[in-house]
Amino acid sequence: MKPYAHRSAAPRVLQAAATAPGRNGDDVPFALRVSAAWAWRLGVVLIVGAGLVWVLSHFSLLIIPLMIAALLAGLLSPVSNWLRRNRLPGGLSVAVTIVAFLGLITAALALVGRQLALGFRDLWGETQEGVRQVQDWLSSGPLNISAGQMDSLFEEATTALQQNSANILSGALSVGSSAGHFAAGILLTLFALVFFLLDGRRIWRFTAGLLPRRARPAAYGAGIHGWESMVNYVRVQVVVALIDAIGIGGGAALIGVPLALPLSVLVFLGSFVPLIGAFLTGFVAVLLALVANGWVNALFMLGIVLVVQQLESHILQPFIMGRAVSLHPLAVILAVTGGTLSAGVPGALFSVPLLAILNTMVRYIAARGWETDPGLREDRVFGDRGRDPDPGNGQDNDPAPQPENSSPEGSGDSSRDKTNADATDTQEDPTP
Repeated sequence: MKPYAHRSAAPRVLQAAATAPGRNGDDVPFALRVSAAWAWRLGVVLIVGAGLVWVLSHFSLLIIPLMIAALLAGLLSPVSNWLRRNRLPGGLSVAVTIVAFLGLITAALALVGRQLALGFRDLWGETQEGVRQVQDWLSSGPLNISAGQMDSLFEEATTALQQNSANILSGALSVGSSAGHFAAGILLTLFALVFFLLDGRRIWRFTAGLLPRRARPAAYGAGIHGWESMVNYVRVQVVVALIDAIGIGGGAALIGVPLALPLSVLVFLGSFVPLIGAFLTGFVAVLLALVANGWVNALFMLGIVLVVQQLESHILQPFIMGRAVSLHPLAVILAVTGGTLSAGVPGALFSVPLLAILNTMVRYIAARGWETDPGLREDRVFGDRGRDPDPGNGQDNDPAPQPENSSPEGSGDSSRDKTNADATDTQEDPTP
């Protein structure tokens, strides 16, 4: 036997063991390997998403006002930009837009409050009459509940309220604390709205600038297009909510349901939750018709609500909303349901615009839209000097460094270019 023969054979043994069947996964079916690869990646994405939702849930008092301000900025930015294009200074255009919006809201609330004050007394009398009719039906109807039984039920309810007075008091205190949080949220919303309208594009440019250099153009362009998608969503949702309010409120006024104007405002606000909001507020209209005018008017009101819902579900949402944000109605209802289950009313309100933004951003990045985006190419920060014209070549696309002792003419041109760029930056639309 040759000396050290066992040493020369050792690598061959290890190589044979490494290439044996089953060592490199060749015996695992290809479909199973692909499924496993997708599974662990999706698992990581879900875990990260769940962690993000958990973290954000602890800052809801901060996140919700900021998201409301973003929606309002998407609604008001066309007005502010139009005023700016008509030679109104940026700060003044934002102030005029917000003051006009607050004035419109105040006038609407004053009108609704006046209608409530005028109709509450009549409605209270009609409600008492409706309660008496219900009592008569319970005593003389198929349930055959006697007056003594109803009195005992009322006494039991009164006793339960007295026993739980401490819990009711603590709940009232929590309502007071929530009112304080609500006022703080309104102030934060207005403060954020001012800066979103005034410096929205600069804020997003700064945020995208925090990313690695090669990722900045994609993130910046995706954010700009995502914002445009949200603006389209808000505009279309206002139209849909207005149609729902006119349909249900006008129908209530035609059949004589009291408080038709406040009901229209309620339907308008509720319709900002797609598909579900108008149905819930329509149910309130049916109850109001039942209490005020009886079963016949309630059935008419129910028919009006169903017609409006069919119009929204089969015409407004698929055609108007679908074309504006490129979302299927099934995706909309799943987003609303998931948002409601995970975050309640705020989740139902923000789920669809967030889905629209995410859908637009993913499509933009998947299509490598930043490579051919003319708006991004013209941007002085993320344009040709700020991005790699050929991603993946590993080469820097910055211009060649100039010597420090450049000619006076060159330095003068550079100063003029910088001045023009700064002037352009101050005149651009602030919102993305």
